[in-house]
Amino acid sequence: MQPPPLVSIIVPAYNEASIIAENLGEICAYLETIEDRYRWELIVVNDGSTDETGMLINEFAAARPNVIALHHAINFQLGQALRYAFNNARGDYFVTFDADLSYSPDHIGRLLDEITDSNAKVVIASPYMPGGRTTKVPRVRKFLSRWANRLLSATAKGKLTTITGMVRAYDAPFLKSLNLKTVDAEINPEIIYKAQILRAHIVEIPAHLDWTFRQTGGKRRKSAVRVSRSVASSTFSAFLFRPFMFFIVPGLVVMLLAMYSLGWAAFHVGSALPDTGNFSDAVAVAYADRPHAFFVGGIGLIVAFQLLSLGFIAVQNKRYFEELFHLGTSISRQAQEPVRSASTIPAIDPSDRITTDGR
Repeated sequence: MQPPPLVSIIVPAYNEASIIAENLGEICAYLETIEDRYRWELIVVNDGSTDETGMLINEFAAARPNVIALHHAINFQLGQALRYAFNNARGDYFVTFDADLSYSPDHIGRLLDEITDSNAKVVIASPYMPGGRTTKVPRVRKFLSRWANRLLSATAKGKLTTITGMVRAYDAPFLKSLNLKTVDAEINPEIIYKAQILRAHIVEIPAHLDWTFRQTGGKRRKSAVRVSRSVASSTFSAFLFRPFMFFIVPGLVVMLLAMYSLGWAAFHVGSALPDTGNFSDAVAVAYADRPHAFFVGGIGLIVAFQLLSLGFIAVQNKRYFEELFHLGTSISRQAQEPVRSASTIPAIDPSDRITTDGR
C-alpha cells in the first residue's frame, strides 16, 4: 500500500503577531483530523514582519516537526513569499492559505478532495460562484473585488469567478513548472494565466469568505493589499489575459464614431455639389457649414487606426509569448524526464557482471 499523498500547507504572514499562534494552532488541529487521507507539512513564511511574528512562528515550529518556519529579512510582498515557500515545499500538492483564517480551515480538506478527485491542476476557493458567500466584507471592498474578478473573468478563459483569490490547491509538479516571476499579489492571476496557456484543468469550489474577525478578537485589521493597488493590478492582469479588449474594441468604437462624422461630411458635400458644380467648392461649402464633422471624423480616424494597430501588435506579442512559454515548459519537462528515468533504473548487482574470462 502506498502512503497517503504529502500536502504542503503554505501560510504567508506579515505583522500577524496578534493572531498568528492561535490561528496556526487551529490549522494544525484541523490537519490532524485528515491525517488518515493526507500526510502534511505546514510552511509559514514570515515576510519581513516588523513585529513579533517571526519569533512566534519560530516558537510554534520548534515544538512541531512538520511545521517549517521561513523568514524574509525584509517585506518582499506576497508573490515572493509564495515562491519562497514553493521552492522549499516537498508536498505532492500545495495549498496556499490566509493567516487571518478569513476562510475557515475546513476549506483545506475540501480543496484537497476536489483536486484529487477531479485530477485538476488548480482548484480555487471562490466566494463569488453559485453556492459561495461572503460575511461582513466591507461594502466598498466587496464591490471592487467582485468587479475586479468580473473584469478578469471576462478577459480570461474558463468562466472563472475568482481569479485574484489566494486560497487554492495546486498540483505541485505542475505549479513548479510554471516559472513564476511576480513578486506581489499579481502572482495569483499570473498562475491562472500561465496555467491556461498550458490548457490546464482549473476548477472552482464554493467558499465562505468571513470577515467577522472572530480570530482577531473582533478588531478590524488592515488589509495586506491596498484596494487601489489591487484594482490597478487586476486591470493590468486583464490586459495580459486579453489585450485586444483594451485596444481593438475601443479602436472599433472610435472608428464607428469617425465614420459617422465623415458620413455627415460626405452628405453635406453631396448636398452642396449641385449648387456649386465643382467638388472642391462643394467641400469648401460643407467645411464652412460643418467644420466639426471634418475635424472629428479625421482625428477619430487617425486615433482609430492607431488603436487598432496597437491592438494587433499586442495580440501578436501575446501569441508569441504563449508559444515561447509553451515551448519552454515542454523543453524543461523533457529535460527532467531523463533524470527521473535514471533514478528508477535498478542498480547492477555485482554478481551479475560477466568477467573478461567468460565466467
